[in-house]
Parts: sequence; C-alpha cells; structure tokens
Amino acid sequence: MAQDRDDAKDGKGLIDTGRRGLMQGAGLGAALSLLGAVGGGGFISTAQAAESGFPSHKKWKIVFVNHVTTNPFFVPTQYGIQDACSLLNMDYQWTGSATSDAGEMVRAVNSAIAAKADAIAVPIVDPTAFDKPIQAALDAGIPVFAYNADAPRGKKNPRLAYIGQDLYLSGYQMGERIVSLIDSGLVGLFIATPGQLNIQPRLDGASDAIKKSGKKIDIQTVATGATVNEELSKIKSFYLGHQDLKGMFAVDAGSTQGVAQVMKENNLPSKGVHGGGFDLLPTTVQLIHEGYLDFTIDQQPYVQGFYTVMQAFVTLASGGLVGPADTNTGLKFVTKETVEPYLNTSTRFEGKTTKPQIVPMSGAIKS
Repeated sequence: MAQDRDDAKDGKGLIDTGRRGLMQGAGLGAALSLLGAVGGGGFISTAQAAESGFPSHKKWKIVFVNHVTTNPFFVPTQYGIQDACSLLNMDYQWTGSATSDAGEMVRAVNSAIAAKADAIAVPIVDPTAFDKPIQAALDAGIPVFAYNADAPRGKKNPRLAYIGQDLYLSGYQMGERIVSLIDSGLVGLFIATPGQLNIQPRLDGASDAIKKSGKKIDIQTVATGATVNEELSKIKSFYLGHQDLKGMFAVDAGSTQGVAQVMKENNLPSKGVHGGGFDLLPTTVQLIHEGYLDFTIDQQPYVQGFYTVMQAFVTLASGGLVGPADTNTGLKFVTKETVEPYLNTSTRFEGKTTKPQIVPMSGAIKS
C-alpha cells in the first residue's frame, strides 16, 4: 500500500509537453548509471546513491493506473515497480480497473492529480479517453508515462514516453510465425477485449501478416473476456463448434493460457493443430514444455514497471531536463527448445516468487 508523502512538487518545474523528444535515451541511461555503484550483486542504498552523485531527495510517489489490476500478467510488473522504488527511494500506488473500464481508469488518473502525485503511469488502452486527463496532469507539473499500451500510431497523445512492446510489430511477427506453420484452413484468433490498445494492435498485425501471405487461411476472431475463467470458457466453446480448425492463437496472456489448456485437454497437436500466443503465465510455460503450444512471445512485463519508475526518477531528479524516452521492452519467441530457463528458474522477474535475488548467468546468451 502506498505510504503518505509530502505534497511538495520538487523537480517538476521544467516539464514541457512539447519537449517529448529532448535527449532521447538519456533519461534511462542516466538512471541505469546508478547501477554502477552496485557491488557484489546487491542493490545500492540511498546513502550509496548520494555518494555516487545523487543528493538526498523527497520520497517521490508514482501512481500506476492499470486496466486489469488483478490480472496475473502484471505480477512481475508490480515486482519491477517495487524493486525500482526500493533502489531509488521512491513510493508507488497500484490502482485502476479490474475489468478494462476506461472510465474507471480516467477517474483514477484524476484522483492521482488531485492527490498531487509526483508522477503517473497509465496504459493508454483507449484512443481518446486519456488525452484530457494526461494533459491536465502535465499542466499541473506531473510527468505522465504510458506503459504496456500506447496511443495508436499516427495519433498524438501528450504522454511523455511509452515503455512497452511494439504491439503491432509483435502481432505481425506472430502472424508470420502462423503462416510458417499452417498452409490453409480455419484459424481462431482470440482476444480478451477487442478494441483496447494493449492488444488490438497485435490482432491487427497478425491478421495483416496472414492476409499478406496469400495462403488460404480463414481467420475467425473471438472475443474471450477480461478474466481467465471467461477466456477459457469461450475458447472451449469455439473449439467444440469448430473441430476442423488448424490453429488457435491468442494475443493476450489469459487467452494464451486458455488456448494451451484446450490444446492439452483435446490433445490437439496429435491432430495437426498448432497453437501459440503471448506472455509467460506458469501454465503457458509448462504446456509449451509439454509440447501443447508451438510458442509464446515474451514482452518482459517486469521491465515495464522497472523502467517506468526509472524514467520518472530521472525526470523528477533533473527537473525535466533529461529524458523521457520511448523504450521498447522487446519481443522474444519462447518455444519448447528455449523454454527451459523459464520453467526451471523461479524469480521475481517472471513473477514466480516474492523473493528478491540475483540470478547467475549460465552459458551463452540467446537473443
């Protein structure tokens, strides 16, 4: 739970929404330079930070507004937030909507402004709903960052930076992987909440890649819902009504887990059916290992929290003179051949344990 904090606005006077591109990349790099003070694999203390060049500062508070606050995907995101706040002597609040209600999220942003938060982070899951509240925050001297979801391409939103995956590109690359597996027939594409900007661009990208391939693949899009139980039920129903399908693929974490479960329950790989999706929920990882899914895509939710806090810190510490910068948190296909480290390592980085730890490097690094 977030702690009470001083309402003073230290370090915000120079924030300017027209300056989004200023010194791109410098903000995150400056914050990461703090890690140079780490000795023996541990986190630096506030005293060490001061000795390394940062003077003491108020305990700035960043409010993270989220669209599915109880979704297991965001467990590692919250660990990333906690770890960065501990490292940088900051505080945070986790709030928003449990059901992807944009109106509820906007109210949470407005509440953060009224409470004089030092920074705000919010997934922009609606193309227009967040424009005014984000501008209101900036006008009040509060830096705002988008994480996990951003405004549509070509649409200007005043947020200072986006920290997350290139969503359309990730979907397009998934579509290319689908056409490498399937030549023709029915393919189900599952999406929790159609139209929301954290996942709709992936669906659009996948559909575009499949269509561009020229293969005779019949795409059917299925809305599954905002909770994992809903998602599993919808996927089961779709399969029972379309048992001649050739593939099932999802663009969100809960639906991907549901696809994996249905693939296993019906032993679909033995029938030539392919499946895949996004993210690394424990069930998804296990069923990739067992051969029931062809792949999942890792978008690194931990760093979506960690890097956002770091960008907020540098922005506040510099009075807005450095950063912020858009940060792509990556795209990594995880298959049966590469899933072993995810399966056998229990860390906060993948949301499997609450225990902080340094994980030793082992063997060659795979991109």
